[in-house]
Amino acid sequence: MSEQREYMARLREENNLFAVNNGRKKRACAKTYGCQQNENDTERVCGMLEECGFDFTDDEADADLVVYNTCAVRENAEQKVFGRLGILKHMKEARPDMTIALCGCMVQQEHIAERIKKTYSHVDLIFGTNALYKMPKLLYEATHKKGMTIDIEKSDGVIAEDIPTKRESKNQAWVSVMYGCNNFCTYCIVPYVRGRERSRLPEDILREVKSLAADGCTEISLLGQNVNSYGKDLKNGIDFADLLRMVNEVDGVRRVRFMTSHPKDLSDRLIDAIRDCSKVCPQLHLPFQAGSNEVLKRMNRGYTKEQYLEKIRRVKEKVPNIFLSSDVIVGFPTETKEQFEETLDVLRKVEFDRIFSFIYSKREGTPAAKLDFVLSEEEIHENFSRLLEVQNEISKRKNDAYVGRVEEVLVEGESAKDSDVLAGRCPGSQIVNFKGGRELIGKYVNVKITEAMTWSLNGILVD
Repeated sequence: MSEQREYMARLREENNLFAVNNGRKKRACAKTYGCQQNENDTERVCGMLEECGFDFTDDEADADLVVYNTCAVRENAEQKVFGRLGILKHMKEARPDMTIALCGCMVQQEHIAERIKKTYSHVDLIFGTNALYKMPKLLYEATHKKGMTIDIEKSDGVIAEDIPTKRESKNQAWVSVMYGCNNFCTYCIVPYVRGRERSRLPEDILREVKSLAADGCTEISLLGQNVNSYGKDLKNGIDFADLLRMVNEVDGVRRVRFMTSHPKDLSDRLIDAIRDCSKVCPQLHLPFQAGSNEVLKRMNRGYTKEQYLEKIRRVKEKVPNIFLSSDVIVGFPTETKEQFEETLDVLRKVEFDRIFSFIYSKREGTPAAKLDFVLSEEEIHENFSRLLEVQNEISKRKNDAYVGRVEEVLVEGESAKDSDVLAGRCPGSQIVNFKGGRELIGKYVNVKITEAMTWSLNGILVD
């Protein structure tokens, strides 16, 4: 990072000269296509760009530098990026000095990097997930030489600390506790693009959390591809349950969340920590993906339907008011109609508050990509519609139980649909919409729930 700080200083000097000659600083536009980990990575990219002297804009047409942080989990995310690159080509033809950079999971794949190199020559810089901390050096090289700069080397296991971070919210923050994944689910590209699991030292995590709290941040979300594996590669004997208890003790922090948990590694110690820690929100995201044991085996998930349901039973027993969410894949290549019924059975037995459901997306380089489909595309979409129908009824019924209750809500911002309406979250993660002034953003308020929708709640402010 000391080397990167030198490059940040060089770029800042150049940007200062640009501002003298042009009456403004160079502007960067950074956009994310992907998960919370990608969002967290983009915050660090923007933190480094800020140190390099850039201002920021949300409009690519107004930017001197465009950075797309990309996702590799589903095909439609990749197609969005390729579509945007086509638009940027025309912009760059009109403004040759524009710099275009791609980073993240998608470009960490060699075949994607090669495709961009051959087809999208107007891209100046490609850097993968493991080279994120080297962005200042790579950006300097990309703007001082002809041709495309590429760094998609695999990880050596080192974690770069003290990367500047520019967060969108002053009140909420993502804090990565580990990187990578060791599970190698047969449908998933993540272990190949983010590498093996590497845990950050607890003292580094706590230092970041304390710094955020000192700056007024009250809600911390701990991130990892599988937070339940935290600490297995360390030699201090600290696991994720221990880390949760440590973060729970940080002064100034009011809420603690985390994701994602893998069912096979969910321990009683972690469930007890959720129950015991007053600041840890009663919320658990536990992807089950499929209900059939045969499909779970083909997915290499490491647990059975029965084991998953038993873990959910223990969670509900110890944390009765817990908000449960999950990920579900519909149309895994070997899944039959009968096996899909097992997935619906899990929904009905668990009664999740919310699910994130996806039709299987074939990923080149994964074992599942070689499997043949049992169901037709039409049958898979029919199953997907049935899944949503079952879950929508459950979600609406569970939300109905909130009507008449008063909930403490952290106000996150204006509603996406109406600028006169604010949106925030209950401790369990339910979205609540209510009328109020912008001065309430970032504050905790009491809201009486007056109406339940399928995916959100409506309410009114109370004293």
